[in-house]
Parts: sequence; structure tokens; C-alpha cells
Amino acid sequence: MEALKQGADALFILMGAVMVLAMHAGFAFLELGTVRRKNQVNALVKILVDFSVSTVVYFAVGYAVAYGSGFFVGAQQLAAQNGYALVKFFFLLTFAAAIPAIISGGIAERAKFWPQLIATAVIVGFVYPFFEGIAWNQHFGVQGWIQRLTGAEFHDFAGSVVVHAVGGWIALGAVLLLGARSNRYRRDGAISAHPPSSIPFLALGAWILTVGWFGFNVMSAQTLDKISGLVAVNSLMAMVGGTLAALLLGRNDPGFVHNGPLAGLVAVCAGSDLMHPLGALVVGAVAGAIFVAMFTLTQNKWKIDDVLGVWPLHGLCGAWGGIAAGIFGAQALGGLGGVHLGAQLIGTLMGVLWATAGGALVYGVLKATVGLRLSLEEEFDGADLSIHRISATPEREANW
Repeated sequence: MEALKQGADALFILMGAVMVLAMHAGFAFLELGTVRRKNQVNALVKILVDFSVSTVVYFAVGYAVAYGSGFFVGAQQLAAQNGYALVKFFFLLTFAAAIPAIISGGIAERAKFWPQLIATAVIVGFVYPFFEGIAWNQHFGVQGWIQRLTGAEFHDFAGSVVVHAVGGWIALGAVLLLGARSNRYRRDGAISAHPPSSIPFLALGAWILTVGWFGFNVMSAQTLDKISGLVAVNSLMAMVGGTLAALLLGRNDPGFVHNGPLAGLVAVCAGSDLMHPLGALVVGAVAGAIFVAMFTLTQNKWKIDDVLGVWPLHGLCGAWGGIAAGIFGAQALGGLGGVHLGAQLIGTLMGVLWATAGGALVYGVLKATVGLRLSLEEEFDGADLSIHRISATPEREANW
């Protein structure tokens, strides 16, 4: 029976890893559909190569930073318990690799290719797993300190703060240091509109992310005996709450509508194992409203050229999710309890501060040394031709 349980657990978390791996196709198509046609190839290449760099770095360094154990032992030892330790690494890697995928959407259309790969290596090798170890592996006694202070540990079941808020706040530093796309904000005060190049591809990306998210959240249980239908239905309710709020506040705009479910799912990750489904619906709806309001504010008033709105979507909705777990996870609002709003505020603030500092440092050093931006000519031509020497739809003359 024990061997059967080990095999079932390995299969369970492997299925989660594959579902979250598929989400990276969602990141790619969401970005491809949002950027202009001359940057579509770059969006696809970045997500795949960032994932590949993340895999090597997280295997060699990042996992050990977070969990204190590595994989530089014999294959016989790695194969123990049906290789559960390896598939757990695979699952957690897909979370780590989401960080550069998130950042990619914010810095799209004007970032150099190789400096971003260097940033990916540093972020996935150290910046992200350092906080991951604090939140999910009791590093430095921080969780114990929070528990002594508030009566409960900081709770983040599937990464509203650990993954999404951290990714979004790192991205904010990168976006600010990189600057707006050329001619996006003109000297006369006008704003050049850059509408999505493909609503169908944008929608496809959103749907792939939405479906994969049920692996992201449900499989965060990590073993089959801890699976919870509550997590699945809370994810569903937050998804539709975010969609409907974005539809209403975004005035039927398809870009908002398809990012609405993502905002809801970002926010519900932290407390999806604790909330009542009606609480999850509210959390998702608030997240959808946050995204629409803050995306509009950052783009139009603050003139922050965050192309996919990754700071509002992941940074702000992720922080909201961390706090919301302390509100809607409480028994007084129908939750399972065991959380404290004070603990959630402390943990969320720690994640935000660490990510903001890490992003500013990593991208600040890169800007001062190798540079972050394409030249004006390269940006005008587009990242596809400037970096990859081919467009998404190359024109060819047929010679028959």
C-alpha cells in the first residue's frame, strides 16, 4: 500500500507540473496577442527560453536556496519513492519560472534579449527562492516570529504573494527602469494607442492560463491525500468573479474581460484552501476591479508603460490575495480559520518589499552595465526583426 501511495503522489504532483507547464503557453499567447505584430515572435521565444534558463538555474541553485537540498547525488537516490523529490522539483520549478514570464509582459517591445536572460538567472536562482524559503520552508525563523506575534503563520497556499506579488513587484522596477516605449507618451501630452494585435490569441492565452491554474492551485496540496475540492471550486468562483467585475468596469473591453479571470485567480491562490466559495467570488470580483482601475490609472495618468499590466494584475492582485486570505479565511466569514489578518499583512508586506528591492537591484545593475533597452532603430523595426531576424508572418515571393 505504501508503494501505491508513493506512486500516486508522484503521479499527482507530476500532473500538476504538466498543467502549470502548459500555463507558460498561456503566458506566451497572452503576450503575443497583446503586443504589436512586429514583436510577436519575440514574445514566443522569450517565454520558452526564459523557462529553459529557469530550469537549469532552479535545478542547480534555486531549489537548494529555498529548500536546503539539491540534486547532485546519484540517480539511484533520486529515484527513491518513485522519484517524488524530482517531480516535486518539476512542480515548484514551474512556479519559479512564472516570475520571468510575468516580467516579460511588462517589459515587452523594447527590452534587450540577453540582459533579460541574465536577470532571469539571478531572479530564479536567488531573489525568488530566498523569499520562497521564508514563506514555505520556515527559513530564518520568520514564520515562527510572525506566529508568536499574531498567533498564526503567514498563509499562502498557492502563491498569491510568493509567486504573483513577487513577480509583479519585480516587474514594476524593471518597467520603470526601462522606460516607456518610444512615442508612447508624446510631448504634447497625447498618448499613442497600441491596441492588441490579436484578440483571438490574447483570449487563447487567457484560456490556457485559466485551465492550467486549476493545476497551479489544486495540486499545491502536493500529495493525493490532501487534495481538496474546496480549492477547485474557490478557484472557479474567483475566476468568474474577476471576469464579471472586469466586464462591467471595463465596459465590455475584451482585453479587460480576458484578464479579469486571471486577476481573480491570482488573488484566490493564497486562501483557496480556506475560503467559502462565496468569499472567493468576492475576492475575485475585487481583484477584477483592482486590475481594471489600476491598469487604466498606470497607463493613462501615471504614464507607466506596463504593456500587459503585470503590476496591477500580479503585483496588486497578488498582494490583495495575501490580505484577503486573512479576511475571508476567517471562520466569521465562513472560512476554515487558522489565519490572522495581521500575519497576512506582515507576510504580504515582506514579499512586496523584498521583490521591489530585488527588482530594482537586478535591473538597476543591468541598466548601468550592459543596458536594458533596444536602440530606437531596433525598437522601431520591432524585436522580431531586430533580435530574431524574422517576423511572425514573413512575406515571401513564390518562385514557381
